[in-house]
Amino acid sequence: MNDYSFENLEVYKSARQYRVKIYGLARQLPEFEKFNLVSQMRRAALSLTNNIAEGHGRYHWQENIQFVRQSRGSLQELIDDLNTCLDEGYAEETLLERLKEEGYELLKKINGYLKYLRERKESEARVCDAKGSRQPEINQLTS
Repeated sequence: MNDYSFENLEVYKSARQYRVKIYGLARQLPEFEKFNLVSQMRRAALSLTNNIAEGHGRYHWQENIQFVRQSRGSLQELIDDLNTCLDEGYAEETLLERLKEEGYELLKKINGYLKYLRERKESEARVCDAKGSRQPEINQLTS
């Protein structure tokens, strides 16, 4: 695996584990929810990891930040879907509450990653301003 791969990001690893758990829950939901809640949960769970990966592949800090924000939104959506499962009695309350707790822990990691990206963006902008050059691309910084 490439050292600069999104797969090395701790936030991605955690999001991937969470996605697997959400997919597992989705398989347990009632058949009549297959094209509604199940589909929605699977798309949001996939979006959670896809956006971290896609943002990592972008050349500018702001683009990466925007994709990670999308990932954060997908996570919030999943937590709301878990509330729907609770309200409808689709799974054991202890399982759903545990998944919500894990979701909020993942949210802290995503917010931490966003903070890191913003700080790097600001730091690089200050360096470029001091040198009078344009802001470097992410790949130039890690090559």
